[in-house]
Amino acid sequence: MSEKKRLSKSSKDKVFLGICGGIANYFDSDPVLARSAYVILTIFTGFVPGILGYIILGVIIPEEGNA
Repeated sequence: MSEKKRLSKSSKDKVFLGICGGIANYFDSDPVLARSAYVILTIFTGFVPGILGYIILGVIIPEEGNA
């Protein structure tokens, strides 16, 4: 039986908090694509929502070993 996939911060694909790396791991994608999508989303939303969203995700998403 396979283990249920859970979203967690990445400890190896980490630039700041590991949020984009964790999202990329969850969706089996390249972390560079997740970071690029985050930057584009942040630019098009006027920076504040993207930055606040990243901080909120940093608080609520567990570390990789604690998920």
